[in-house]
Amino acid sequence: MSIRRELKELNVIDVVKDIAERLKVEYQEENNEICIDIPEEAGTGHIKAISFSHGVGLMDVDIRLKKEVRFMLNQSLVQPLEIVFNRETTLLHEFSGQEKSHEIKHLESAIFSCNGKYGNVLTLKANEPICFFNLEINRKSFEEKIETFLPEMNEDLEGLFRDVNGINLFFHKGHYSLDIAECIEEINESEDTGFTKSVFIEGKCYEILAHHLRQYVDDSSPEDKRTILRQSTVVKIEEAASIIENNLEQSTSILALSKKVGINQNTLQNGFQSLFNLSVKEFTQNKRMELARHLMETTELNITEITYRIGINSRSYFSKLFKQRYAMTPKQYLKKLELNSKGKQERI
Repeated sequence: MSIRRELKELNVIDVVKDIAERLKVEYQEENNEICIDIPEEAGTGHIKAISFSHGVGLMDVDIRLKKEVRFMLNQSLVQPLEIVFNRETTLLHEFSGQEKSHEIKHLESAIFSCNGKYGNVLTLKANEPICFFNLEINRKSFEEKIETFLPEMNEDLEGLFRDVNGINLFFHKGHYSLDIAECIEEINESEDTGFTKSVFIEGKCYEILAHHLRQYVDDSSPEDKRTILRQSTVVKIEEAASIIENNLEQSTSILALSKKVGINQNTLQNGFQSLFNLSVKEFTQNKRMELARHLMETTELNITEITYRIGINSRSYFSKLFKQRYAMTPKQYLKKLELNSKGKQERI
């Protein structure tokens, strides 16, 4: 059975105070930051929030609950814009009174706003890791800061930010970018305190916002034409790299590899260039040469045997690739290893 919590949608600090009151726990507040620990009877984890000027706030939720909770965010005079970056279990969002709900899955982000008739409802599942960042923007307070730049924006985004009183319902989701994931990690790993911490996190919040607005525009392009690397794609690129490393003796086509990890060939190639600064072919060749060198140093295999062991059918081609990588042929490298070994024996 789920628990309902009705929260006044004012700002992130007020939301955390409201949660603390309902859970009957103390909160720690310092300057513009607040934190509560989830009591043992309700679950584990923490909820933190920090507010900045111009109506910008950040909430960091990292919890596991014993019962499902539905947070019902009541409508206020000014409907803030919410941007959620989900790092763990699927979250469910809906506008109260409407049948349709939205799943915000692992590594997805969602930007949404309610209105005076339909409020936001966020469902947090029981006994599962709940971990997300929520960037909140009070568009009325933010108007002064962004007004000059609105005419330069994408038409949809301009309309979204000009709707300062929250007249229209809005919901959009997609996989968030690698740049955003790195910003979140930098916030979590920051060891700054006091004013320095506040300024650092505020800067990162604006960096996240800028990345997300660019991503929103990029989302309108066909998937194979998008230029921003999503964090979810990074996971698949790393999976592809692992498949290559674990199957160097086999020849796997780019098409087969892309199908295996669930992305198209262009995205696969672009992802390898972004992560490793190498094409898929170059990455595979480098890993094969690294394995060949390791086999020379640790086994008694001859060059022909090593050639086949690393998935290459031509000894001359292997020799060419090895020399490109290590500035000597495999034969020369084996000779060097032999001389080094003799030198060590003589010293002993």
